[in-house]
Amino acid sequence: MDKKRGVKNIIFGLAAQIITIGLGIVIPRLVLVNLGSEANGLLSAIGTALTYMSLLEAGVGTATIQALYKPLAERDRDAISAIMSATHYFYRRTGMIYLALVLMLSVGFTFAIDTVLPTYQVFLVVLMSGMSGVLSYFFQGKYRLLLTAEGKNYILTNIGTVTSVCVSIIKVCVLVAGGNVVAVQAVYFFFNLLQLAFFAVYMHRHYRWVNYHAKPNIEAISQKNAVLVHQISGLIFNNTDVLILTLFTSLKSVSVYSMYAMIFGMIKSVAVTLSEGFVYALGQSFHDKERFWHMFNAYEVYNLTLTTALFCICRILILPFLQLYTKGVNDISYIDPWLPGLFAAFYLMHNGRASSANVISIAQRFEATKWRSILESGINVVVSLVLTYKLGIYGVLLGTIVALLYRTNDMILYAAGILKRSPWITYRRWGRNLLLFAAFQVLAHFLPMNIDSYLRFGLWGCGLSVIIIPVFLLVNSLLEPESARYAMTVVKNMLNHR
Repeated sequence: MDKKRGVKNIIFGLAAQIITIGLGIVIPRLVLVNLGSEANGLLSAIGTALTYMSLLEAGVGTATIQALYKPLAERDRDAISAIMSATHYFYRRTGMIYLALVLMLSVGFTFAIDTVLPTYQVFLVVLMSGMSGVLSYFFQGKYRLLLTAEGKNYILTNIGTVTSVCVSIIKVCVLVAGGNVVAVQAVYFFFNLLQLAFFAVYMHRHYRWVNYHAKPNIEAISQKNAVLVHQISGLIFNNTDVLILTLFTSLKSVSVYSMYAMIFGMIKSVAVTLSEGFVYALGQSFHDKERFWHMFNAYEVYNLTLTTALFCICRILILPFLQLYTKGVNDISYIDPWLPGLFAAFYLMHNGRASSANVISIAQRFEATKWRSILESGINVVVSLVLTYKLGIYGVLLGTIVALLYRTNDMILYAAGILKRSPWITYRRWGRNLLLFAAFQVLAHFLPMNIDSYLRFGLWGCGLSVIIIPVFLLVNSLLEPESARYAMTVVKNMLNHR
């Protein structure tokens, strides 16, 4: 197992996140100022609706990655080809369904949304957004699974980063020049085609040995239907808020929600990059119980540590940032003292449970846990629908939090059963990080933060980061000496073999 890949995943992933965050902050601001909150809400709603198209590959995607871990660790090319052949067959069979659904969504979405934007603009934006996904599905979906299972996420990251930079630069030019929402989306579609071409060249050069016409190993991905149930539940869970707000409130309310989700989502992406960099190593070492045990403990400790520290900083700074970011946007207020806490609770539980979720996934307990995933989504939808009528944005967030309280605890208990250990080990780790989170939130109220420029915001962000993150790391390392020693050993080994 090449641990350097984990380092590359994190280094290139973080670099990509820094670039993406920088450029991603510019575009929505220009959309808000130049096109208004309706256009911003429309793009957010369309993006959410199109995520459901990924259901076509959801089950087979996760099942393929889990099935590939063992043959990749053993370098069994025949077994790898057999699994990829089965996956290739599935993608060919469902690709045309994807295309038909995108065309139907383009028409249906156009007449379902109440907006002042011209009908043809809504249709073209949905169509171009959807066709980007269709082409990606046909031409690179299965390749992404192989690279992910092999721990080469950094390849995907690098290609995506270059594309994102190009897209963002041209989008800025289009918006400044007075282009409409269709022109903005056309830029994304064009560069997505270029990304597909670069990706095809890389795979042809480095993975020519994969035989997609080998006898397909259907059994290896036999749990795809159970995985699909999890993915459907997950998509419903993750996108319920925006869809309910779109249907029962207004696009301006969607814009407010999406603005907070954008900021917290950027921090989530950084946390995911840090936590997922070594997931492939966990998967490939699962059959070596002692090695997996030490690796998992260190993974859980530092995933919770960094996740809580990052969202702690985000919770402190989000309102000062939004005051700067939405200055001059007067069609709706984006400043709300309650939303930061609700979003922080949402993302803390969602990201913090990653270690438990990965154990369940690597152990391939999809069939046994699918009803739990369905229950989580059901709780989210029902509670959100009930509360949104009276509470609006607060209602959908409270619905999500209630569902997370159930499923996060369920995951902790179920993963503890797989590991054959007490769940209180995980609960103690959660407890001390949440205490640190609360302590810093209280202290932040006494800080004289007068942030009236992006420079001052950046200085405050750097200052808080160099205090909060080291404190979280120090406290957790002192209380988890065995995991700290293991993590240090891994880091030293990787540095010595550079």
